[in-house]
Amino acid sequence: MTRTITPSKNDIHRAWWVVDAEGKALGRLATEVARVLRGKHKPIYTPHLDTGDHVIVINASKVVLTGRKAEQKTYFRHSGYMGGDRHVPFKTMLDRFPDRVIELAVRGMLPKNKLGRSMRRKLRVYPGRSHPHQGQGPRTLEI
Repeated sequence: MTRTITPSKNDIHRAWWVVDAEGKALGRLATEVARVLRGKHKPIYTPHLDTGDHVIVINASKVVLTGRKAEQKTYFRHSGYMGGDRHVPFKTMLDRFPDRVIELAVRGMLPKNKLGRSMRRKLRVYPGRSHPHQGQGPRTLEI
C-alpha cells in the first residue's frame, strides 16, 4: 500500500513568473494565472495547501475580450443601501483600474476562503511594462 505524501514547508519552493497580458484574452490569461497561483503545475500539488508560485502580470491595460463582451460586460458592486447597486462597464474599468480587471477574473477562479486569499497575495498586476520585482529573477510564462 502506498502512502499519501503531504508536502511540508521545506518542500514548497516558490518561483516567480512574469506574464505579458498584451493582446491576450482575459479568461484564458486568468485560468493560467490561477493554475500557477494554486500550484497545479507542480507534482507536489495538494488541494488544501498553498503550493503555488508568485505571478507578475504586466501590460494589464492591453488585455482583450473576444466577441462583443467588451461592450456588454459590466462589473457589479453594491453599497449596502437600497438602490445602491453600481454597474461599471468593462471599458471604463479597463481605463481606470486595469489591474482590477485581471485581479477580479483570477479571484473568481481561486477558492473562496483563507487559502484563496493567501494565493491572491502572490499575484501582482501592473498596467504598464515596468514592475519593481527585478531582483527575483522571474521566468516568463507563455500563454
